[in-house]
Amino acid sequence: MRDIKVLRTAFGILGNVFGVLLFMAPMITFKRIISKRSTEQFSSIPYVIALLNCLLSVWYSLPFVSPDNLLVTIVNSIGAGLEATYVLIFLIFAPKKEKAKICGYLFVVFSIVSCVALISLLAFHGNKRKLLCGFAFTISCIMMYGSPLSVMRLVIKSKSVEYMPFFLSLAVFICSISWFIFALLGKDPFILVPNVIGTLLGAVQLILYGIYRDNRGVVKKDEMNESIETRTGELQDKKLAYNEDA
Repeated sequence: MRDIKVLRTAFGILGNVFGVLLFMAPMITFKRIISKRSTEQFSSIPYVIALLNCLLSVWYSLPFVSPDNLLVTIVNSIGAGLEATYVLIFLIFAPKKEKAKICGYLFVVFSIVSCVALISLLAFHGNKRKLLCGFAFTISCIMMYGSPLSVMRLVIKSKSVEYMPFFLSLAVFICSISWFIFALLGKDPFILVPNVIGTLLGAVQLILYGIYRDNRGVVKKDEMNESIETRTGELQDKKLAYNEDA
C-alpha cells in the first residue's frame, strides 16, 4: 500500500513536470504571434478550453472536494496563469471580430466555473460534491484534449504541420500517459478517463506530424507559385485590355 502511494506520488510529480512543459509549449507559437503582431490562422479555442479545464481541475482537486490531489492543484494553478496569459495575447493581436468571439468564450468559461463552484458548495456535500465537480472536470479535460481536432483537420486539409507545433503534441502525449498512471494507481476515474483519450489523441497528432512534417516548404512553394501565376494572369489581362483600347 505504501509502495503504491510512493509510486503514485512519483508519477504525480512526473505529471507535474510534463504538465508544466505542456502549458509552456505554446510559448514558441506566441513568440511568433507577438513578433508578427498577428494571430494568423492560429485558433484561440484550445487555449480558452485549456483555461476552463485548469480552473475546474483546481476546484476538483481542493481538499474539501477531492482529498490527496495536491499535485493536481499545483500544476493546474500554474496552467491557469499561463493559459490566461495566452488568451490575453490573443485579445491583443487578434482581429476585431475574433476579439469579440474570445470575450464571448471567456464569459461562458467563467459562468461555468462559477456555477459549478456555487452549486457544489451550496447544494452538495461529501461524495455528491466530488461527483459533480468530477464530472465537470472530466468533460472539460476531454474538451481540452479534443480541442486540437480542428487544427488536425487543418493539417490534413493543407498537408502541412505549420499550425500544429510538434512540442505541443509531444507534451500532450507524455503528460497524458503520466496522469493516466497516476489516476490508475489512485483509482480516480475522473482523472483516468480523459487522460486515456488524451493519450490516444496525442498519438494521432504525432502520427500526423510524422506524415506531413516534410510538406512545410512544399506548401509554401505551391502558394508562392499560385500567387505568381495569378499575378501574371492579371498582368496579361491588363495588357490585352490595353491593346484592345489602342
